[in-house]
Amino acid sequence: MASMRHETTPATALGSGTQPQRLLRLRDVCHATGLCRSMIYKLEAEDRFPQRVKIGSRAVGWVEGEVADWVAGRIASSRTEHRKSPISSR
Repeated sequence: MASMRHETTPATALGSGTQPQRLLRLRDVCHATGLCRSMIYKLEAEDRFPQRVKIGSRAVGWVEGEVADWVAGRIASSRTEHRKSPISSR
């Protein structure tokens, strides 16, 4: 009888393209975004952050590419806001 052993490698799956997609756990998302757990869940509830994916009965993850896109969007938004606001001189 074959053993039912689960590997502990990072979760990956093929998306619509051929690139594998990786799921990040909360600790990795906090590290990638600089946000704390409560802020991630708050932004997610407000539809301002990528939605988590259920990966087990008590485990969730976030799609790495979606988190990276969110971070890139925040950077771009910050850069355009910075250019729009004039620097006040005294």
